[in-house]
Amino acid sequence: MPKSKVAFLYDDCTFRQGLEKMRHHGYTAIPVISRSGQYIGTVSEGDFLWALVQDTRGEVEPIALKDTETLHVRDIIRPGQYPCVRITVSMDALLHNATKQNFIPVVDDLGNFIGIVTRKDIIRYFAEEKVPMEA
Repeated sequence: MPKSKVAFLYDDCTFRQGLEKMRHHGYTAIPVISRSGQYIGTVSEGDFLWALVQDTRGEVEPIALKDTETLHVRDIIRPGQYPCVRITVSMDALLHNATKQNFIPVVDDLGNFIGIVTRKDIIRYFAEEKVPMEA
C-alpha cells in the first residue's frame, strides 16, 4: 500500500495527537516518520499505554494527562519493534517478517518511507501463487 494511502504519524506529533489519529483510524499500530520522510519506527497501543505509566527511568509511575502535551511520539517508540524492509526485498523475506508483525514498513534506498505491505497482502500473494485463479 503506497504512502499516499497509509495513515502515519510524524515523530514530532504529541502523544495526544498520535493517540487521536490511531483511534480515528482504528489501528493498533501506526508507522512514524520524520518531517523529511525518513522511517523512524512504528508505535503501538502498548507503547502509548506504557508511556502513561512509566517515567523516563522505566519506573512504574503514572504521568499526568497535561504532560501528554509535551511528550512526543518519538519519545515512546521502542526501537526495532517493527523493522522496515527495502523496496527490493523478496517475498520470502516479507513472509518471514509477517510472522512477527501485521504490516511491514517499506523504505527506499535512502530510508524514506514509501508504504507498507500488510500480512493480508502477503498471504494473498502466496495463496494465488500456489493455487492459480481460474479464468
